[in-house]
Amino acid sequence: MTRTDDTPPAWDERTQLTTFLDYARDTARAKCEGVSEENARKALLPGSPLMTLSGLVNHLRWVEYYWFQVVFLGEEDEGPWTDEDPDREMRVAVDFPLEQLLDEYAAQSARYRTLVAENDLDTRAKRPIRDGRHVDLRWILLHLTEETARHNGHLDILREMLDGTTGD
Repeated sequence: MTRTDDTPPAWDERTQLTTFLDYARDTARAKCEGVSEENARKALLPGSPLMTLSGLVNHLRWVEYYWFQVVFLGEEDEGPWTDEDPDREMRVAVDFPLEQLLDEYAAQSARYRTLVAENDLDTRAKRPIRDGRHVDLRWILLHLTEETARHNGHLDILREMLDGTTGD
């Protein structure tokens, strides 16, 4: 994978934030390159039966949906999760080809790039977070970068356990 985070094309805050989020997204996709469908669905950690490559990719997709569409834009939450099954997006991922999940994640990322470009970083979310505060778009970008990078570590470990593939 060619690194896209070393030197952003500009040094303004928006470019730096979006460059690192895109790099984290690209890394998640790179961790899945060449994996078999069987391996994409395998759960290797006894304490985390939902943690599969497919499940993590679908989770990343739906986390972005939640933060951009539900929290930032204030839209109704139509995510796959329920009160009874709060991690359902990870469970149902094994029912879809990994390539489809990756394509949907990439298409959604492109839509959110446009959303971010059209809004000021100081714009407050329509919905509050758990503590009642309305975070700004800047905070959402930072949070998604952290969330994606953390799960990239999980993807890295799973991939090495599945077929020995390691990366940077």
